[in-house]
Amino acid sequence: MDNQLGKYLILIGAVILVLGIFIYFFGGSLKWFGHLPGDIRIERNNFRFYFPITTLILINLVIFLIFRIWKWLH
Repeated sequence: MDNQLGKYLILIGAVILVLGIFIYFFGGSLKWFGHLPGDIRIERNNFRFYFPITTLILINLVIFLIFRIWKWLH
């Protein structure tokens, strides 16, 4: 096994841990997340459709910036 793989797994675990702690303590302040303008929500009697397109674009932008900064630092 590659030593680099272990470092990446530790990094991913640390990121998940930090996100979990953040959501646990500040989850109530994130109620806007998933309910942004542009998120598609259709609710009928026996049908519910939800497509959070704006939220997905925001997440994609944040992940893109993280990878660009990561690439720039290495």
